[in-house]
This record gives sequence, C-alpha cells and structure tokens, in this order.
Amino acid sequence: MSTDMDKHSSEVEKIPQKRMETYGVIGVCGVVGNLAARVLMDHGHHVICTDIHSSNNCPFLYTLNDYNTQIYLNEHPEAFFKSSDYIIPPPSLKKTSKLFHRIEDSSAQLMEVEDLLKQITPNKPVICITGTNGKTTTTTLLKHFCYNAGLKPTEHGFMTLQGNIEYIPPLQCRLAGDIAVVETGTEGNTGDLKFIMDRCHPSCGVITNINPDHLNNGHDFMHYSLIKGELLEELKGKTVVVNGDDPTIMALISKMDYQGKLVTFGVEHEVQGESKKECWCGEEVILHETVSGVGYYECQCGLKRTIPDYLATNIRGNSFILQTHDKKIEMEMGITGLHNVYNALGAIAVGHELLKMPLEDIKKYLITFKGVPGRLEYIYESENLDLIVDYGHNPSGVETVLRELHKTYDKLAVVITISSESGKTGDTDIIMRAMSNADFIIPASYYSRLASEKYISSEKIITPSVEPEKFREGTLGATREQVIEGFKKGLECDADAVVCMGEAAVKYKEDIKIWINSRDNLIDLQD
Repeated sequence: MSTDMDKHSSEVEKIPQKRMETYGVIGVCGVVGNLAARVLMDHGHHVICTDIHSSNNCPFLYTLNDYNTQIYLNEHPEAFFKSSDYIIPPPSLKKTSKLFHRIEDSSAQLMEVEDLLKQITPNKPVICITGTNGKTTTTTLLKHFCYNAGLKPTEHGFMTLQGNIEYIPPLQCRLAGDIAVVETGTEGNTGDLKFIMDRCHPSCGVITNINPDHLNNGHDFMHYSLIKGELLEELKGKTVVVNGDDPTIMALISKMDYQGKLVTFGVEHEVQGESKKECWCGEEVILHETVSGVGYYECQCGLKRTIPDYLATNIRGNSFILQTHDKKIEMEMGITGLHNVYNALGAIAVGHELLKMPLEDIKKYLITFKGVPGRLEYIYESENLDLIVDYGHNPSGVETVLRELHKTYDKLAVVITISSESGKTGDTDIIMRAMSNADFIIPASYYSRLASEKYISSEKIITPSVEPEKFREGTLGATREQVIEGFKKGLECDADAVVCMGEAAVKYKEDIKIWINSRDNLIDLQD
C-alpha cells in the first residue's frame, strides 16, 4: 500500500537534477592558474585543469594532491574543451594567440580571472601587510597566532615562492580558511598596491616601515612612499596598524588625511645611529635610529614621534615589557633581534585590536614562534664558529641584520650575494652599510664586487679568488657557484660568525649545508 510519503518521493525522483557545471582552468602549472583552480574547488565547484607542461616542469603540482580534479598535462586536449562549461585562461594569455581563439571557438563561456574574483568574494576577515622590511616575519607570526587561537589562515602553499604581488594575494584570500593574512608587496610602480587592495577587500592593514631600498624605474623616495600609501586609501574608515617610529609613515598618514582607526607600535631603546629621511614638507628629518630607518624624530613642520599605542620597553635579549594604554605585560620571543621586536609588535597589535586575542594568550603564542626559514637561519653552530643565512637583500635589511649580529659576535664576516633592486646606488649602499657593521665583507655577486671596487684597498674587503661572472635573474643576484665560493672565502676570515646574505644565500642554503657536512670540511670547521 503506497503512502503519501511514497508518492512525494516518487515525484521528487522524476524532477531532473541540474548538472553541476564544469570550470576548466588553463595553465595549472602557473601560479595564477593553480590558485584559481583551488579557489573554485574550495567553493564547491567542479574543476578540470590543463597545461602544456609535463609533470616534471609543473613545480606546484603538489598543492593539488588533496583535490579531486582531472589534470591534463603535456597538451590541451579536445576533451578539456568539450567538458568545460566555463574556461579560465591565465591573464598572460594573449588575445591573438591560437589557444585563445580555440577557447572562443569552443562551446564554453570565457571567464577571465577578474570575473572569478568578482564572482567569488572573500568571506572572511582579510589583513594585508606591507612595508619595505619585516613584512614576511610579521605575516608569518600573525598566522602563527591565528593557528594557536584555533583560526585557520588561508595559505597559498607555494613552498619556494614569496607570493606577495599581483593576483596571488587576491586569490589567496579566497581560499578555504577562517581568516586571510596576506603579505602584499610592490614592484615600485604606481598602482601596484591599489591593484591588490581593490581585489582583496581588506578589513585591516599593517605597514611595517618605509625605507628607500626598493626604488627603481627612476622614481624617488616620496613616490615610493605614495605607493605604500595606496594601502591607506583602501582602508579609510577601517583599521591600520603602523610603525609609529617611522617618520615617513606618520607623515604619509597626515598628508593623506587618513580617516579610520590608527594603531601605532614602537620601542623605547637606546639609539644605534643617526640618519636622515625626507619629509613631505621638503626638509630632512634627523632620525635617531633604533633600527635602520626608524627611531626618534622631530621635524620643523611639527611632525614628531609620540608614544606609540603598543610600546616595547625594558628590551633585554628576547624579552620586553609590552605597554598599552591600560596594561603592562612581560613578553618573551622565540626569535632574536630588535627588528623582530618591531615585527612582533605589529602582529600583537593586530591580534589584540582586530582579532580580540587576550594579551595573556598572545604571550603564550609568541614564545613558541621560531621564525621564518631563511631569516637569521643558523645552518651550523659550534663553540668557535656559527654559520648563518639571511634573506636580507636591501640596504636597510642588511644593516639591521648586521647590527643585531654584531651585538652577539666580536668578529663578523658577511658574504654579499645581492644585486640590488635599486641598481648601482643600492649595491653601493649595501657595501657601505656592511663596511660599517661587519669586520670582513666578501662580495660574492658580480654587482656587489663591482660596488666594492672603490673600497678594495680596505682590509675589510675580501674578494673571492675567481672574479664572479655577470649574473642577475630577477631579484636573484648570484649563482650557486658564486655563493659557495663566497662562503668558502668567508670561512678563511678570522671571524666568530659568517653570515651569507641575499635571496641566493637562501636559495642555495642546502648546497651550502652539503658542502659543510662533507667530512673533510666539517673536520676543518671543528678545528
């Protein structure tokens, strides 16, 4: 005997079920295609992927291991076009190319990455972190706080890629997660940050510092500062956390008439040196530095350093007293250096102000953070000698790291593998700052060797036996061979520590370790 329920079920079964639409992503071996595919799948869409590269030339294929998707490699087969309802090509694909015409001739609907970003918007808080130095550590530390507090930050998952420009941050903040903490960089062009901000829809931003270290394309420092100011434009009426010890940031906030919640951080510490920075009034601000580019300042136009909202006092090694408007609490870090106190303060301010994490909880999280690989990373330690690699690749970053290391070591050797983004001026500045903060300088890259020629008579400059050949690949300043040769020369110096600096130092750190751990070399080091 049939019931009313049986009749209802029978009627439901007769209703045709809508087929799930298929999104075809071209260029899955590229960063943008890879992220676009994962964003779609994280939001419940059926995705198939294709790329002309083989699996051996698809460096980020591992990011798709946990996804159920059909991937066509080595070609763009007809089955891909026939199965796709929408096709998303990489933004770099030319409209005149044969592949683009093939998309147009298919029955699928063309969907640009821009269309995808409009269709799927961030459904979580988005925090964008920018600055000349410290943004990677601040970003990673804040994500560490989130993980410990039970929040899952979105991760782009590219192990060998910084991923802070163009479409990467906007796509990353659309991946699965409870919160997006994204590092946002620029290539020194007007609109770089605006492009990212317009697509990320941030609820909060952080500016770690602004130093004249990434200047290119003939731009001056004030122009570069305005590019960083594009973050302020997007965040009017929202929350911005900034380094209050940086006169450039504070002057920019005043110039742009920022309207929103402003939270500042800074330190109370002895002065390490003196420098000058341009002010928007046209004069130069005398800066009594705590670390490179920030400190105590006062300009005749009225710009003056005030007590920050989050202030670190009584800094002793890895510990400090955090002072806010209503509380004092002792903090201890699992990483070292005054520059990392600044990085910690930026993360603490966001965690407490925006995410409402109790300072007592942040205190527990902070001490368990052991740093970012490639940032003051010790690759060998012994009683008489420590070997370190560091990603520092601009004048302020190099100076800050060397200042901190010289507090620990009596004699310090630095291997420079950098070719500055700012060209000859930056290369020379790096050598000059190394001369002021290290006992021995080994210019391992072609451009650092070129910049060191005017100082070649100095006893501090130790040149490798073989002059490095001309090399630069993007921001990579030295080859594997140049790094190893420079490192060997550093070990000949009468130093307590050798630090190898630059993107190449970090890229080839495993090669350095292999060389160190070969039996004969290890015995020599121990002797």
